[in-house]
Amino acid sequence: MSDPPSLLGLRPAQVSPPEAPALRGLLTVVVAVVVVAALYLGRSVLIPIALAMLLSFLLAPLVNLLRRMYLGRVLSVLLAVLLALTVILALGGLIGTQLAALAEEVPRYALTIQQKVDTLQQFLASRVSRLTQGLGHKPDPGAVTARTKPDAPLTEKPSAGPQKPVQVEVLQPDLTAIQLARRIVTPVVEPLSTTAIVLIVSIFILLQREDLRDRMIRLFGSSDLHRTTVAMNDATRRLSRYILTQFAVNTSFGMVIAAGLASIGIPSPVMWGIFGALLRFVPYIGAPASSLVPLTLAAAIDPGWSLLLWTATLYVVVELVMGQVVEPLLYGRSTGLSPFAVVVSATIWTWLWGPIGLILSTPLTLCLVVLGRHVAQLEFLEVLLGDRPALTPVESFYQRMLAGDPDEVHDHAEILLKERSLSSYYDEVAVNGLRLAAIDTERGALAPGHLERIKVCIQSLIEDLKDYEDIQPSTGATEKAADGQTLGVQDASDLPAPDGPAVRSLNPATGSGGATGVLCIAGRGPLDEEASAMLAQLLAKQGLAPRIVPNTATARTAIGTLDVSGAAMVCITYLELSGNPSHL
Repeated sequence: MSDPPSLLGLRPAQVSPPEAPALRGLLTVVVAVVVVAALYLGRSVLIPIALAMLLSFLLAPLVNLLRRMYLGRVLSVLLAVLLALTVILALGGLIGTQLAALAEEVPRYALTIQQKVDTLQQFLASRVSRLTQGLGHKPDPGAVTARTKPDAPLTEKPSAGPQKPVQVEVLQPDLTAIQLARRIVTPVVEPLSTTAIVLIVSIFILLQREDLRDRMIRLFGSSDLHRTTVAMNDATRRLSRYILTQFAVNTSFGMVIAAGLASIGIPSPVMWGIFGALLRFVPYIGAPASSLVPLTLAAAIDPGWSLLLWTATLYVVVELVMGQVVEPLLYGRSTGLSPFAVVVSATIWTWLWGPIGLILSTPLTLCLVVLGRHVAQLEFLEVLLGDRPALTPVESFYQRMLAGDPDEVHDHAEILLKERSLSSYYDEVAVNGLRLAAIDTERGALAPGHLERIKVCIQSLIEDLKDYEDIQPSTGATEKAADGQTLGVQDASDLPAPDGPAVRSLNPATGSGGATGVLCIAGRGPLDEEASAMLAQLLAKQGLAPRIVPNTATARTAIGTLDVSGAAMVCITYLELSGNPSHL
């Protein structure tokens, strides 16, 4: 039990009131609104620049390869961009050719699909009819007779004769040559102009990479060159790895899909492979979306259902292999985005920039996470969107204690005990978490009810962990802390034995019959007894005989009756020493 703060010479516990919203927070909101508005209104300019940056990341390895062949910077960049343009035009021509060939067979495919739909409708209708008959709902013959034979015949009014419909013809004025040219050229000019802008900007980015980097450093971080350089290198490394890996994986996905569809017998397999590779840049929904048209074609070609089943199996198997086996091996580790961030960013960027924003959502969000990781004012971006744990293990432990859920506390402990010993968990996580609770209690932030829930949780945790061995899970050897202290031992013989009969008698391997007991005396803090219980559990696992003594047993009036028989050592546990420590 702990004395009131006034008896210990401490100031009364106070909790500071919440601060009023500052002007800086309001300015942050205004800046965020302005940035979002600028991204939305300037999308016609920003989208080509973003695509050019993405293309420059893809072409950078090729440019470096050509430069190592002594072709020069300008010639290497031009050759790389020319190769990219050739590939884009070839893919576009191939897609157009296969679409034209596919359009000729659309009426036949539509007829097959209509027949299958009719078959399904008949099957469902027969099932419903059987179900209705099985429930015993049969028509009443008397009711049918009453309806078909009314008492009074119905009189029909003589018709005035069929009315002829009035023909209405809408005439449009003939289009002038300028209007006709505009209607034909406009849909073609816009994508061509965007492609030209992307290629031109990509050329300048590849030609002046170092100069652009220096200008960015001068603009944003010339006062701290080290941090700015680290941030830019981190962003470049993560973006390059993500883009190149995704390009390689998606290209492989498209090639496998094209080969599989060709072997199954789906028309235009190369086109569907290209669409699959492109749509797979869209996170989560890209691969399923790319399978919709091939599945529809499979149902339209085959009067049966075998082609449809084979096509669905192909997409499911290839996507599982790519997503669960190939990508983890190539990435090595995560790119730094949480799954929640990927979904939310895809939604936001699609709203801002449309389909192009959906494709660029992951690279753009990755840039924001890197900024949040290296810029203190933007740290909230890394917290919200990054894959790093939001709380430290100590903070997570204390938060679960505050929630008062022993099951969550136990699950959290099991996760951490997979990579550390029990003594390391108690020393590095649990004790520090209890210290946070003791500090909050001292300043009056914890109500008595919250404190009691924390005590119940920690006592339940200690009871749940009594069957865990105090060994390092990976090697079973001793675990060393950063300061070199031993955090876990396999048995009591590993403990150092300096000179002195009292310490040597603690080793049960000596067989001398000396005292092996340890008195674990709790301090005056509200959670010191729980810390003593942790220590006693660890000592018991080393073959010693600990005994927990409450603080009240060491008061002036009770110290004379304290039983110290068999005790070779006394351990006094304090989580937090503050004020006058004379009572220690």
